[in-house]
Amino acid sequence: MNIQGFQKMTLLDYPQRVACTVFTGGCNFRCPFCHNASLVTDINLKSAFSEDEILDFLKKRQGVLDGVCITGGEPLLQPDIKQFIIKIKSLGYKVKLDTNGSFPEKLKELIDEKLIDYVAMDIKNAKEKYPITAGITKDIMPSIEKSVKILLENRVEYEFRTTVTAQHHTVEDIENIAKWINGAKKYFLQGFVDSGEILGEDSLSAPDEKELKDMEKTANNYILTHIRGVK
Repeated sequence: MNIQGFQKMTLLDYPQRVACTVFTGGCNFRCPFCHNASLVTDINLKSAFSEDEILDFLKKRQGVLDGVCITGGEPLLQPDIKQFIIKIKSLGYKVKLDTNGSFPEKLKELIDEKLIDYVAMDIKNAKEKYPITAGITKDIMPSIEKSVKILLENRVEYEFRTTVTAQHHTVEDIENIAKWINGAKKYFLQGFVDSGEILGEDSLSAPDEKELKDMEKTANNYILTHIRGVK
């Protein structure tokens, strides 16, 4: 496992659980609004956390923490992700996986074997705008669509979510996403926040509150939608 970051406690990353967060290095997407750019382009294996460090910590925190969020980067890029999760599950923890949905076979395997308890899949944009929004080629879209279908089978708790920028997303785009994932239990819109180390241009910004609300209202015609981070 290439583990580039570790947050020892979070009340935000795993809904309704006190968890820790493991950040894996590397991603096959190049989203300009990515707020974890160092996990994508500045990977230093010498400073990586070892599996043993993480597992030793989890052993000591049994009864205090009850969940582990595995995020990135893209965790399913890791060839030994399944074995790592098995070790975490053996300690009694619930596991949440964050993914961009580009590895449906791996996602299905983890669900089939009941190794993950919650999935958060990022929907980068409407299908036709994926290449420019995620920095990928169109040939990856069948994999993304397959992952959406897998989650819509409702065999694991999950959410879809979209980080929204004024430069890349319109109300129509959000409507097209909502039509695409219609039938999902929950969908979240997250206004872009500049972390100071994004991949793309420095001029990115979140839509204003009115446009975010318009996006939420439009999406709610098809799927239960909330703006995350806004009361």
